[in-house]
Amino acid sequence: MSSYTVKFNNDSNRPFQAELKKRIDAYFKDNKISKRGNLSLYIKSVIMISAYAVPFVFLCTGFFDSKLIWLLLAVLMGFSMATIGMCVMHDANHGSYSKSDRLNKIVGFFSMAFLAGNALNWKIQHNLIHHTFTNVHDHDEDISSLGFLRFDPHEPHKKIHRFQFLYAWFFYGLMTLMWSTVKDFKQVIRYNRAGYLKDAGTTIGKELTIIIASKILYYLYMLIPYFLVPEMTFGNWVIGYLVLHYVAGLTLALVFQLAHVTAENEYPLPESGMMETSFMEHQLMTTMNFATQSRVVSYLVGGLNFQVEHHLFPAISHVHYPKISKIVEQTTKEYNIPYHSGKSFGGALLAHTRMLKQLGKA
Repeated sequence: MSSYTVKFNNDSNRPFQAELKKRIDAYFKDNKISKRGNLSLYIKSVIMISAYAVPFVFLCTGFFDSKLIWLLLAVLMGFSMATIGMCVMHDANHGSYSKSDRLNKIVGFFSMAFLAGNALNWKIQHNLIHHTFTNVHDHDEDISSLGFLRFDPHEPHKKIHRFQFLYAWFFYGLMTLMWSTVKDFKQVIRYNRAGYLKDAGTTIGKELTIIIASKILYYLYMLIPYFLVPEMTFGNWVIGYLVLHYVAGLTLALVFQLAHVTAENEYPLPESGMMETSFMEHQLMTTMNFATQSRVVSYLVGGLNFQVEHHLFPAISHVHYPKISKIVEQTTKEYNIPYHSGKSFGGALLAHTRMLKQLGKA
């Protein structure tokens, strides 16, 4: 990461920022509703968790003795793992799941640990870094160079990048597998050096203890089917584990990549540590909505297809995004500010593929 701190020019378009905040606040006040989660979110949480837990119980009890069905159950668990991450964990770790900060922390911590990750690392990378420096070169870790993948036009180009539109999809599926193995350890060391752990009021010793303990508990519960089902070999278990995480990782990566890595999204650079635009304008420039007319997509991805609204108001639960999106779109039109939306899921997928191909060119 760069050594200087990026700041935003919040004098830019002050009337727009004030008006948008005023209208959003008025929507919740006039309708007498909370900005946090509601009954529909809590019912959804039960459904999502059940969709993960029930197949797991089937595997543990040996209810099915077919290896094909075991594989299908792993696929269902992987997809459900992703939906829990997007619909439950995501809101909780943004503090928008409940009015209770304590409940947000509990749900955020355990849902992340349950899915093989560490809540503090996730909050630092996602809430603090990505949400602040969206698509900013050398700052936003979500578009940082991995050597063989190039998501940022300001990153150095390599010959292998010309093929990334073909092979990127394979690496997307490794996201949660990395969570469950080495990523948390690498991140906590890096964030400690950068001072993030100190700012969070914790130490690397404490966080490493939490990470190690949660990983041990995670693998103990994940290995239950192998120990309980005599017909299941270790090879069967490994294949199921890899399939589960691959499906989860690919699902999560697609949702987030479609919102930020397309030709519509901009990659603005700061000058002497100062961005030209305000924070709100920056989020509108670097973020895109997709499939907003699909209730099914909105339900399954936790409203993250309304990525613009999420980046503007991350403390508002995703269950409110479809309603407030109309306010955001109307306000941006009045102030002549870009609002990227309108693509179907397929259209956004195609746009992302084209962007991968474009970034792969020298």
